[in-house]
Amino acid sequence: MKLTRLLGGVLGTLFILGLASCAKNENEFVLGLDDAFPPMGFRNEDNEIVGYDIDLGKEVAKRLGLTFRAQPISWSAKEQELNTGKIDCIWNGLSITPERLAALSFTKPYLNNAQVVIVRANSGIKTLSDLAGKNLGVQAGSSAADAIDGNPAFKKSLKEIFDFGDNLTALGDLEVGGLDGIAMDKVVAEYCLTITKKPFVILDETLAPEQYGVAFKKDNTELRDKVQKALEDMAADGTIAEISKKWFGSDISIVGKL
Repeated sequence: MKLTRLLGGVLGTLFILGLASCAKNENEFVLGLDDAFPPMGFRNEDNEIVGYDIDLGKEVAKRLGLTFRAQPISWSAKEQELNTGKIDCIWNGLSITPERLAALSFTKPYLNNAQVVIVRANSGIKTLSDLAGKNLGVQAGSSAADAIDGNPAFKKSLKEIFDFGDNLTALGDLEVGGLDGIAMDKVVAEYCLTITKKPFVILDETLAPEQYGVAFKKDNTELRDKVQKALEDMAADGTIAEISKKWFGSDISIVGKL
């Protein structure tokens, strides 16, 4: 299982990095994302990239007079993709952390989130302490991985931590019993439970509360401020509320509410 996962991750990374090498047009607004991160950004049945962040990004690009392009990237190399100019921003449920704030330039938070653990409903696991001696999955390079590192006692209690390229692959392993739990974003976990109807539950305890933001190169404050202004205008005229209701059933955006 480890070898298959490793080979799949390597091939997937090479494919994605190949995609990310596409030349960037000056009149484009290129949004970098993990395209297997529902409901923020993912591929639908027609292989189109859709999602909450995609709808927000498209509307922002329209208001800025730019052509929108969603660019899949290797999530573990997201900062490199941004700093080399292959993408304009990282906009895909990106959690704002002190480390990322030091390296990147962020908009104000636009959505609340938390890092949680999802388990099988019949596992008997009710609390984080119940995961002692168990196997936990996590997306490589994610803030869920950072949350685990930030809780050394919890991390030490685990039997083993398995890195995955995306959460959807990890959920498949959880379903067949290869994992005992997955650490992931609450927003994503709740959406996956609602859409897939799989026999999973989310533990009440959270690893870390956090917020999502849009990240730019550290010195690209001009574009960051334009995007922030567009988001605030969208919140004021009700556009964000409409997009939020489409994906979540209610307006959970925090733009202009802080």
